[in-house]
Amino acid sequence: MEKIEKYSKDGEFSFSLGAYPTFELIKNMPDKAKCVLIHSKAESEDIKKLIDLCKQKNIDVKFDDKTIARLSNKENCFVIGVFKKYASKLNSNKQIVLVNPSDMGNLGTIMRTIVGFGYTDLAIIKPAVDYFNPKVVRASMGAIFMLNIAEFDSFDNYLNSNNYQKFLFMLDGKTSLGSFIPPKKNYALIFGNEAHGIDSKFLTAGTSVIIEHNKKIDSLNLPISVGMAVYEFNK
Repeated sequence: MEKIEKYSKDGEFSFSLGAYPTFELIKNMPDKAKCVLIHSKAESEDIKKLIDLCKQKNIDVKFDDKTIARLSNKENCFVIGVFKKYASKLNSNKQIVLVNPSDMGNLGTIMRTIVGFGYTDLAIIKPAVDYFNPKVVRASMGAIFMLNIAEFDSFDNYLNSNNYQKFLFMLDGKTSLGSFIPPKKNYALIFGNEAHGIDSKFLTAGTSVIIEHNKKIDSLNLPISVGMAVYEFNK
């Protein structure tokens, strides 16, 4: 096997660090998996199940401690899935939109949260964090492999891409979350950057929504806001 290089944003491949994300890779995107690397110390029933699943999907399994140590930089990482980056298209009638997300951990957490509430489409407005970075894949616990993800060069480009009803979550939103009956389909929930939110110039781009809280804090964490919104829209 040729040497596997460390992750690069411009590279062809990325990695799922850990057994659980790698299970999700093999189950959901087996055609994108190049191989699975397993450490010689990895001994458990889950590892055996992973090896059996790889055999079923005709995916190579390699025992390679040195490559795992070089790629993961974590002493407790005993499994790495190597997969080819891929493009996907949005095709659901409800979407989550993140405008300029900048934190890898937050992005991965959001991926896992929205999958848990039945969302399969995620639009990301650039500039944004690299969603194929292994840190994002790990934080998503493999949920990334259950999502269609599309990037847009600007927020305007996204707004012009469909005629869905748009709900923009903003600190100066005009409608309180929970005060209206959400639509069941053909809508997008839009969230801004962790530090700056959505520019107020987009107030008229759809229904502006505020998640009300007391004055002891200035705002909610982005993954918390997304979680509250998808919960309300799926009640």
